[in-house]
Amino acid sequence: MNFALYSDVILLKDIVEDDLFAGDIGTVVDIHNVSGLETGYSVEFFDLLGNTRAVVTLPMSYFRQPTKSDIPTVRLLAEVA
Repeated sequence: MNFALYSDVILLKDIVEDDLFAGDIGTVVDIHNVSGLETGYSVEFFDLLGNTRAVVTLPMSYFRQPTKSDIPTVRLLAEVA
C-alpha cells in the first residue's frame, strides 16, 4: 500500500528514541523510492497545538491508513519545566 503526500498515517511500531508509539498519528511529508528497497516515508508528528514533535523516515510497513473504526486519543507526555 502506498501513501499519498500529506495523508495521515498511523504508526504501527514504537520508536522509543523519538518518543513515538504505536497508534500515534502523523502526516506524510516526503516519499522515498529507492530501487530494490521498500518505499520509505518521512512522516511528521505533531502535538495538538500544531507543534512538531518529531519527523522520522521509515519504511511503509511501519504505517497504516486510518479507518472509520479509529478514534483519536490523547497520550500525555512528560512535561518540560
